[in-house]
Amino acid sequence: MSGNIELLNTTLAATRAADRAALIAYLPAGFPTVDGSIEAVKAVIAGGADIVEIGLPHSDPVLDGPVIQTADDIALRGGVRIADVMRTVREAHEATGVPILVMTYWNPIDRYGVERFTAELAEAGGAGCILPDLPVQESALWREHAGKHGLATVFVVAPSSQDARLATITAAGSGFVYAASLMGVTGTRASVGAQAQDLVGRTRATTDLPVCVGLGVSNAAQAAEVAGFADGVIVGSAFVKAMLDAPDEAAGLAAVRSLAGELAEGVRKR
Repeated sequence: MSGNIELLNTTLAATRAADRAALIAYLPAGFPTVDGSIEAVKAVIAGGADIVEIGLPHSDPVLDGPVIQTADDIALRGGVRIADVMRTVREAHEATGVPILVMTYWNPIDRYGVERFTAELAEAGGAGCILPDLPVQESALWREHAGKHGLATVFVVAPSSQDARLATITAAGSGFVYAASLMGVTGTRASVGAQAQDLVGRTRATTDLPVCVGLGVSNAAQAAEVAGFADGVIVGSAFVKAMLDAPDEAAGLAAVRSLAGELAEGVRKR
């Protein structure tokens, strides 16, 4: 079975044709429970998210700040496994028809087996993977299997990336490019930073792939600001924090749906 890279591509093309950025939501699998994470994905999509990234919880999430680390810890203590990640992708995609990617560090895939992981993700209806710590020069095996199974390979670029390095990264990627708005870990911030707009411009000079910005976006005003220069706005920690702060799961689902609605309105007001 082929994965859904084409669904991802057509979704991003449709938002561009509508003259707006895509809203991309991130939520970890298994948080607060596996069933709860599936419902949370449905809630952000109902609120207006165009694309969803499912985080594969990791014991040492080097790109993630304390909010996502807390959620990952809850998921891991709950016993989440890769099979649960695949189930989350499958059930969320089947229920919504929206492209679903997995965001994961390389070690779990390496231990699980690249062929097994890509085959199962494609079978689950996944659109691809975001791989923040896989060096492009070491990605040939992954890209071979991802391509065979119709999955996007999304690499992360940062403000520190030199132009020649950007060209190497974007030439190897597919789906879109994940532009980290600043140096550091995930988390909500008072401002997104001027570095992001410069990075998007430099990245676009190397590729026709959509460039989507993450790290730091937490409200409609910031979403509108980033949507003014990026093809997609990626929000993670704000959704996770909304669930962490909620008194119960039902309130958490209501909170993330509401936040998705505000952010979706923001990306349309760029």
